[in-house]
Amino acid sequence: MAIKWSAVKVSEAMDEVEQQVFLADQFIAEARTKAQAAKKIPNLPQYMEDRINSLISQIERIDKIKSVLQSVRDNIPKADLEEQRRLAEYGSQQSLV
Repeated sequence: MAIKWSAVKVSEAMDEVEQQVFLADQFIAEARTKAQAAKKIPNLPQYMEDRINSLISQIERIDKIKSVLQSVRDNIPKADLEEQRRLAEYGSQQSLV
């Protein structure tokens, strides 16, 4: 059964999201490095180290974002995506029905 939503539009949207995540990933990696360096500050009290560990944990959620993005991609019906792309090559026409 053909889907009623546009698999192509969803795929293209995920391409855009992925590009933004890729751009953010560079900054997030730097933030992670700086937070890890902060844990090495001499005489850092345990409660501060705990909070920095929590910060690092939240920073690492970018990996979860990547896995959810992949999950969206994996759930796009491949056959419908290919069919919609094939039909788009011929241009769009208004339905007579």
